[in-house]
Amino acid sequence: MLGKTYDVSDGELKISFGYQCNGKEGDTCEFPEGIEIPSGIMIQRNSRSFSCLTGAALSANATLANTNICNGLIGAGILPSLDSPRSFRRVPSSPSLARSDILSSSLQSGISYLSCSPSSLGEPYDWDSHTLQSMSAPSRSESFLNAIEVEVAGGAAGEDRVQAVCSEENGWLFCAIYDGFNGRDAADFLAGTLYETIGFYLGSVDKELKQESVITPDGSFHFLGDNCSSDEDIPCRVLDNKEQRANTIEARVRKKETPQDLFRNGVLDSLLRALSQAENDFLNMVEREMEDRPDLVSVGSCVLVVLLHGKDLYTLNLGDSRAVLATCSDGINMDVSEALDAIQLTGSHTVDNELERKKLLDEHPDDPATIVAGRVKGKLKITRAFGVGYLKKRILNDALMGILQVRNLLSPPYISTQPSLNVHKISKNDSFVIVGSDGLFDFFSNEEAVRLVHLYILSNPSGDPAKFLLEQLVLRAADRAGFSTEELMRIPAGRRRKYHDDVTVIVIILGSNHRTSKASTVL
Repeated sequence: MLGKTYDVSDGELKISFGYQCNGKEGDTCEFPEGIEIPSGIMIQRNSRSFSCLTGAALSANATLANTNICNGLIGAGILPSLDSPRSFRRVPSSPSLARSDILSSSLQSGISYLSCSPSSLGEPYDWDSHTLQSMSAPSRSESFLNAIEVEVAGGAAGEDRVQAVCSEENGWLFCAIYDGFNGRDAADFLAGTLYETIGFYLGSVDKELKQESVITPDGSFHFLGDNCSSDEDIPCRVLDNKEQRANTIEARVRKKETPQDLFRNGVLDSLLRALSQAENDFLNMVEREMEDRPDLVSVGSCVLVVLLHGKDLYTLNLGDSRAVLATCSDGINMDVSEALDAIQLTGSHTVDNELERKKLLDEHPDDPATIVAGRVKGKLKITRAFGVGYLKKRILNDALMGILQVRNLLSPPYISTQPSLNVHKISKNDSFVIVGSDGLFDFFSNEEAVRLVHLYILSNPSGDPAKFLLEQLVLRAADRAGFSTEELMRIPAGRRRKYHDDVTVIVIILGSNHRTSKASTVL
């Protein structure tokens, strides 16, 4: 039984959108440009990977919309072209939409793109200036994200930002939740730039695979670089160190990785590099603007990106937002209410996580005040985040005055920007994915959230599971506070933060069953 319900009105929800796929099972599409597939391998259009999604967000913080960073171009020029909080809308996807070009005129030194590959997915980037070079944003046609048109939805709820971009034409879905704190500037910056930056790096992967190798009729790889004759000689271009060279496409091919493995590793590399790029650009912007806006040094955001391409579900996260997969074992009937297991696909980057806590303390052995009152330097519970420069650089901490400044910043950075990365191959046993900011999991465990959504889908096949989860959260928050739901929702944003956080939820229904009719606005 679902128990009590509370109908959150559209006026109370800052964001409520949905999408349902039109694609028919069996439709085919080409593998991303730049990768040749041996005969006998076929990629299904959408590959039964998702049929629909719904998203909803409820605010608790009173936050002014950002209009100043990057000379106002993020808030006034870029985000209005992306925001669509009530429904998906169809927009052209073309080089003219490259937001990085718009920003380059605002950021005096231009947006700099990382010119080297990471040494491994488990090690952070070196962000020294010699590893960076400036270049303009390339055409989106170089990336598999290229499409004639895409459907977009999203917007802001308090300090949270949410984005969803879908192309049935090319069979992919991009979703992101940016859970901002101490203001929304960092979340706004991510919403205005990260999707484009990921597209740039994915284009680099496609180009590198195309330029450096081809697949022969027998299914094996052959290099186009004739001068690469030994392991010591690779790659033909110069990278910084031997570890980085070992991680190139050429080295992976020499290890006889399959085309699919090469592509998956390239996508993970691209997500990592794009986030590092965004962090570098944001902190550079903060340094330029902190004299007029010293508050920017404390602004940050958690990051959760979900990229669904074919049957591969990629996740990147910093902080405490989560992606939770609902799945079942072989032979189990999904229509049974207790059939689904909850699998968390993302890391939990807080001091409450013993592994994160130990890692942080090991990195700062000479600072006895690394964790104070259960917070990093007495400030944050999360151990990894975007922005929050005053815990990463002394010069940014020095911009703060009085009690806002961190005393004895002995060995920064104290907050990491190294994300957790994961790729999951969707199977017939996987039912749906819940993507949510930490405000959702303040009230529900992974298992509770999966059970609620599953029961709701079984009894309301054309309903909105994301909105339903928020309604259940309001019921629980009101009960904890000793209010009726109506009394809780009458408390204005800002004061209501005492009872719940900003909450953003996306539910992605996997497989080919069209369970949700919401989002017919784009059909």
